[in-house]
Amino acid sequence: MKKRSAAALAAVMALLASGAQAQSSVQFMGTVDAFAGSLRFAGDPGHRSVVDSGGMTTSWYGFKGSEDLGGGLKASFALTSFFQADTGVQGRFVNDPSNSRDANVSLSKESLGTVTLGRGLAPNFLPTILFNPFGDSFVFSPLVLHNNVPLFNGTGWNSSTPSDTGWSNEVIYSSPSFGGLTTNIHYQFGEQANNSGTRNLGVNVLYFHGPFAATAFYEHDQLSNPVPAVFTAGDTKKDWMLGASYDFQAVKLYTTFGHATSELAPDRDKTWSLGASAPVGAGKVLAAIAHSETNTGATRRTGTVGYDYFLSKTTDVYAMVMHDSITGFNSGTSLGAGIRKNF
Repeated sequence: MKKRSAAALAAVMALLASGAQAQSSVQFMGTVDAFAGSLRFAGDPGHRSVVDSGGMTTSWYGFKGSEDLGGGLKASFALTSFFQADTGVQGRFVNDPSNSRDANVSLSKESLGTVTLGRGLAPNFLPTILFNPFGDSFVFSPLVLHNNVPLFNGTGWNSSTPSDTGWSNEVIYSSPSFGGLTTNIHYQFGEQANNSGTRNLGVNVLYFHGPFAATAFYEHDQLSNPVPAVFTAGDTKKDWMLGASYDFQAVKLYTTFGHATSELAPDRDKTWSLGASAPVGAGKVLAAIAHSETNTGATRRTGTVGYDYFLSKTTDVYAMVMHDSITGFNSGTSLGAGIRKNF
């Protein structure tokens, strides 16, 4: 009898344990992306032969997890870090915080949406990477380069989105999907002793319906990131973008238009982009162009073509050629071939 009771108790405990495990999960995941090639951006004095990191996706790793709290309520967290696959160095650049990709916790309910606290995405990120054929490539995507990557080579060319692709000290509300329409509202606290009203705020909208998709974002920025610091006293930088795509099956087309201003700077940047991707074999042919101009007449134009071939659902190889030009400076051509592995 005692043996039967012990066996029954063990079975119940095992069942409860399996149920608990089903309610909570933690995943270790990431992307390793490295490429070899030659880089020369507009204004560079010459080519650099490189083995570099993040040709198509910035390399990263980390943990994400969630717990089902019952009644449709779920708690989640994300702790993820960038790294450079060619050297093993932590971060995207010197002094990049260790968890600059994600460091946040959230509560969500399908009918109400999600509230996230910590370091997370900036409003500009998803609209930019989802509405160009090169996704989140910070090396070869013309739109990402114009929006998010300043040049430090004497050209004076800055990114049009002034405060990184992620914000610290942030609260994000993400709405449920209403017929394919979702909204994300972002607020970054300034946490500055003598600048109590200093903050970043923004919003993006994403709409997906069959082959058609559209987006918009707006940012009102007074702080830099990833390490928050107040812009020059009295300066507020604003930027917005509209985008759309349509998948014709044989080819998917992308287009965007955006505008950026600074209260203290005379230049106003306008950026438009066009792109296309077409399935060929087990991969896709990719092509895009971005054009930016200021009210002083300076222009930058960047175009890229390439092929991304999928060896499996988690591994692809790619080859890219890019041309970059800025008014009054030497133009540059870059090329690279790489491997991207998701895990």
